[in-house]
Amino acid sequence: MRKTAVLRVVLAAVTGLGVWLAWAQNPPQPLDLQKVTDNLYVIIGDGGNTAFMPTSEGVILVDDKFAADAPQIAAKVKTVTDKPIRYVLNTHQHGDHTGGNENLGKMGVTIFAREELRNRLAHPAPGANGAPGTPAPAAALPVITYSTPLTFHMDGDDVQAIPIPKAHTDGDTLVYFPNANVIMIGDYFRSLGYPNIDRTNGGSLPGMLAGIDKAISLCNATTKVVPGHGAITDRNGLIAHRDMIIAIRDKIAPMVSQGKTLEEVVASKPTAAYDAKVPGVGTTGDRFIGQVYAELKAGK
Repeated sequence: MRKTAVLRVVLAAVTGLGVWLAWAQNPPQPLDLQKVTDNLYVIIGDGGNTAFMPTSEGVILVDDKFAADAPQIAAKVKTVTDKPIRYVLNTHQHGDHTGGNENLGKMGVTIFAREELRNRLAHPAPGANGAPGTPAPAAALPVITYSTPLTFHMDGDDVQAIPIPKAHTDGDTLVYFPNANVIMIGDYFRSLGYPNIDRTNGGSLPGMLAGIDKAISLCNATTKVVPGHGAITDRNGLIAHRDMIIAIRDKIAPMVSQGKTLEEVVASKPTAAYDAKVPGVGTTGDRFIGQVYAELKAGK
């Protein structure tokens, strides 16, 4: 039983890495353009969600998928406006959200992100097999970094970049479009699969919960919430997601206090009440259990 449970957790991590590598290496997939409001669009498919706002001064883009997606992203933007992409804002450093940085940077687009994100791209953590990470090329690195909230004033509209400390990673940003009443969160909130706390890159359970609470505080009944992965949702979706995390944490915590092993915790199925409700579960349940266990164990 114990060996089987450990294998399930290891396979969850390896499978997740394998999926990422497959995305990174395969040809780009078709992308879909979704109009969220009169002046805000989301590009869906092949990695994380991407959003953009066209203005007369140029386009601000949030995240840019994989490197091979850059031409498709530019083409989707061109169907809406003839203005160039002026700024890219990265929500976190993972390659399915920053992979297009190099191509766009070479096109003269200015890249913004947290200082922690830039550092992670320039000095990546070792891979799961211990091999050194490959630093991002200079053109892919953010040109302007920030540690406090940053506001873009464009054509009478505002875009707010709000740092979220140590949530999915240690370089997360929540992007708020107040006039459009839309929030884009990146991967510290996803409506596809269970949460992913990337502890290797500075993520944490308390930070994820605090970040979700920050997003909830910005929402009203009509706010649209664009997750890092999955379908667009709303304030109620954020609340349900937060409450699920807390419920699973509270199932695991007593077992950690009792000295239960990770294998025993996984075998107890602490996510069972949600497995049928979470879209695209795959191996993300065991991965999340392992991450919560590690967080609680470290905090003892």
